[in-house]
Amino acid sequence: MAYEQVAGPLGPDRADLQAGIVAATVANANRGKGGRRAVPRDFIPKWDRKPQQSWQEQLAIVTVLNKVFGGVDLRGERG
Repeated sequence: MAYEQVAGPLGPDRADLQAGIVAATVANANRGKGGRRAVPRDFIPKWDRKPQQSWQEQLAIVTVLNKVFGGVDLRGERG
């Protein structure tokens, strides 16, 4: 971890950064005058970034899982 702070990211993160640098360079070389300057971050994929689920979506998933695994729906019971 300390080495990464000095040398930058290692592994796949570094490969994504390197590809982003190349892609930004190519995009900037081919952009028209006055166009927005591309930066490597524009070309780096955002892994594991899913939209936040609503409570209704979460409840629907739990309901299905409960049914699949033979669970009992106790929402109607109070006591």
